[in-house]
Amino acid sequence: MRTKSVGKKKINMVTLGCSKNIYDSEVIMGQLKANGKEVEHEVKGDIVVINTCGFIDNAKQESINTILEFVEAKNQGLVEKVFVTGCLSERYKPDLEKEIPDVDQYFGTRELPLLLKALGADYKHELVGERLTTTPRHYAYLKIAEGCDRPCSFCAIPLMRGGHKSTPMEDLVREAEKLAKNGTKELILIAQDLTYYGLDLYKRRALGDLLKQLAKVEGIEWIRLHYAFPTGFPADVLEVIKDEPKVCNYIDIPLQHISTKLLKSMRRGTTKEKTNALLADFRAKVPNMAIRTTLICGYPGETLEDFEEMKAWVQEQRFDRLGCFTYSHEENTHAHNLVDDVPQEEKERRVEEIMEIQTQISWELNQEKIGKEFRVLIDRKEGEYFIGRTEFDSPDVDNEVLIKGTDIYLPIGEFVQVKITDATEFDLFGDVVE
Repeated sequence: MRTKSVGKKKINMVTLGCSKNIYDSEVIMGQLKANGKEVEHEVKGDIVVINTCGFIDNAKQESINTILEFVEAKNQGLVEKVFVTGCLSERYKPDLEKEIPDVDQYFGTRELPLLLKALGADYKHELVGERLTTTPRHYAYLKIAEGCDRPCSFCAIPLMRGGHKSTPMEDLVREAEKLAKNGTKELILIAQDLTYYGLDLYKRRALGDLLKQLAKVEGIEWIRLHYAFPTGFPADVLEVIKDEPKVCNYIDIPLQHISTKLLKSMRRGTTKEKTNALLADFRAKVPNMAIRTTLICGYPGETLEDFEEMKAWVQEQRFDRLGCFTYSHEENTHAHNLVDDVPQEEKERRVEEIMEIQTQISWELNQEKIGKEFRVLIDRKEGEYFIGRTEFDSPDVDNEVLIKGTDIYLPIGEFVQVKITDATEFDLFGDVVE
């Protein structure tokens, strides 16, 4: 017989997928807390809210497995209710309702008021920009826009998130000020496409202006850029990165491929020549910039020649950070009309080859850092090491700096000067400079 908890119900917010989902979960939690609800992130609770990802096959499967896990817990009487929101729910709600009917209710990405109502809470308009952050206090994600207007052939995000909608600059500055008062020192700017920011509101690309305004916020010391689209990249942003000390010399710019033939099929609006010219411009204007990119292997029509071209290009460009993924054949995308003609095993083999190249590049670049000093933000302590990052590294995805903590104490969330003494492919080791 199923048991019912007595008293106040605790809500467990479970987040899957990218940093944009983390941000959305924080907004949901902020609304619930303002309604007097007891809510925590990924702890045991009487009620479970799962914020799902529906981007590619692996992410969809993880979301489905998580839903099934909590439905089973519900059937065993371990939780009372299970609600599902996010991208998977937005995209496949009718199918999910049919296949996993034991979920109490499904909600799309734009149904926050309805989700809150189901949880016995009211949507509070005055809380726009407020949220209950789940990251360590010293850094936070700042979502500057929702949705995407880009026509990329392989991407289902516009189906799940809608068209691009910028958040007004004054709202973002206000949010940054609140975060800073709570101890946030690093802002990580996120959106489906940072470089499109402002076109809908101000009829111009306004990312550079936004960076200047955020840099004025007292207490914020690092501002980091994630997910910049290469086509139409606003040149003034490079000037701001170069001139404004608070803006990290770092950019995450997913390039996806280098074959002009495939870039055209992907509807990326660029060519190999234009991409290389953009990267050359980055390096000329901001010589010490760390460039992170992501690539796709096994896109429809990718021949061995196309893949070899991408391999040679990765070796030539020597990206500081690189992620590589197998192509996922997503229904209702433009590329779904193409034949998914590269076998999965071959896709995975190509990813492994690219990552082997990148691992060697990363090792060589890290060896060059030995003997140099860097300003490091301390994120946490694990075992005998304090672990931090330089301005060239984003949390969870990039290199870390390990500092032996047996004889020293380093406050979490503080900056220290570190001299690098050793390095592996993805980690740096160093000593604090007195």
